Amino acid sequence: MARQRLSAVVMTHPRRLAAAEKLALSVPSGLLRVVMDPDPTGTPSVLRTALAAWSSIEDGATHQLVVQDDMVLSESFLDRVRCAIEEQPDAALALFALWDSRNGAAVRLGAMAGARWVGAVNEYFPCVAIVLPRRYAEGFVAYGRQRLGGWPDDILMHRYLSAQGVPRYVAVPNLAEHEDRGSISGNAFRGPRRSVCFVPGDRPGREGETLTGLTVLPFFKHGVAQCAVRVQGPGPQRWLHLDAEQYLRGAGLSAALLRPPGADTAGADVRGTWLTALAMGFEAARAGLPEPPAASAAYAEAVATIGTGGISNACTEEHIAHRREPLAEVARRALLAGREAAGHRTRPRRPDGPVWHGAENPLGEHLARRLADRREHHAAVIDLTALHSARPRVTVRPHGDAVPYTLGVGELYGPGCSRRTPVGRMVWDALRNRPVVAEGDPDAEVYPVHVNDLADAIGAVLRARPGSREIAVAAGKPCTAAELAQAVHDAVRPVPVRAVPDAEPGWHTPAGTLRPPGWTPATGLARGLHSFAQWLAYEGVLTESD
Repeated sequence: MARQRLSAVVMTHPRRLAAAEKLALSVPSGLLRVVMDPDPTGTPSVLRTALAAWSSIEDGATHQLVVQDDMVLSESFLDRVRCAIEEQPDAALALFALWDSRNGAAVRLGAMAGARWVGAVNEYFPCVAIVLPRRYAEGFVAYGRQRLGGWPDDILMHRYLSAQGVPRYVAVPNLAEHEDRGSISGNAFRGPRRSVCFVPGDRPGREGETLTGLTVLPFFKHGVAQCAVRVQGPGPQRWLHLDAEQYLRGAGLSAALLRPPGADTAGADVRGTWLTALAMGFEAARAGLPEPPAASAAYAEAVATIGTGGISNACTEEHIAHRREPLAEVARRALLAGREAAGHRTRPRRPDGPVWHGAENPLGEHLARRLADRREHHAAVIDLTALHSARPRVTVRPHGDAVPYTLGVGELYGPGCSRRTPVGRMVWDALRNRPVVAEGDPDAEVYPVHVNDLADAIGAVLRARPGSREIAVAAGKPCTAAELAQAVHDAVRPVPVRAVPDAEPGWHTPAGTLRPPGWTPATGLARGLHSFAQWLAYEGVLTESD
């Protein structure tokens, strides 16, 4: 006899009532009720409607299921949900994850391992189709009502569930697929938003089989192959945000293996797919995950969405469909290559590198990891303590030198950086769907420096040992404050840009005239701002109080 009782709703806006009613009718026994936005003429807010949905749990129900109106449900949707809440009665269950997300990366590894649910990771908790135990559904209503007008519901859900210590899982394969009908909440700019792994005919069973404890998550997003890597050691759980190529080089894979076959003619989508799948195969083998059975429909679908998810932000549906199978074949070959590489080596021991001062923070962790992964193992003392001063700088003293190099740094941004800097404030506002504020003179020159480029500049100084001790670390051509604000609008979220000419942002101009020999910034502004936004939303939000 079932011990758990499910209450279920589909949340909607009057403009999409017909779609919500159609979705409700697709579920037998009339279980799905429709809950409407309580203020449909107000500012669009998914959170406002979600709170109404969570508040509508039926008397006597132990769990509440909330589905958004633009979802397609699998054939066994209710059966799997009911089995899952019997097996995991105290857990939050996400029934969908995006194909370019970290949770999607976890689902891929779960499909490889034959798991039915995978532990959610450092990201928003997907809320388009989700089940919560009653006490957490009611708790989130109280939590969310105090935070209307700020973060979206999925980021707030992640923060709430994490703070409560709630076990969080994502379905493998997903039980729902997103059906794009335009976005009332303003997410259409993200491109098609599809499931990492939707198998409509998947049957219920083995719902207690989970995969947790993942520490490396390769994913392909916005055309960039990336890895989220959990920091091992004391302190709260935190993650580094690395390029997949950087991570694989640090793991000891050869430069030749990082290039897909036919790389001279391969496009960026092939390269990104190759690096992501190579890292996935490599880490799956190192983690002891079995090779999936050939008949696994979930694994086949999860692999087929690596490439398409990675290019979805900038491509049409037609182009994505055209590239699906060629990129899936690239992914399959890379997965095998990654497994083979893991079988032929052990992770190399990192030689002793520089001694760092002032690096006991997320920024220092990212800089040190970047230098280590690039095999920069010079004997030196690197001091970051003045990096947050009115004249930001890094001092680098190679072993045996009496006088250190002083690297004057422009406007530093990227993973590990604060949201309280001028660039950080712009990105932070855009993340919360607020206008980007261009403070001060819109024509003021700004010298952005991404965290990765600063690490590369430090490495260049250690390698070249230039004659001048005063080094400037900044892009060759500055942008204006107005151009930077527009770049945030383009790369993070298309919110309005507002000028406040009387404000004083405090832009930093790097001291020194000589650039590090052989160094050229490699991170484009759009890519760098996107990486900064990702880190602030998922990690930075936990490091600084409001």
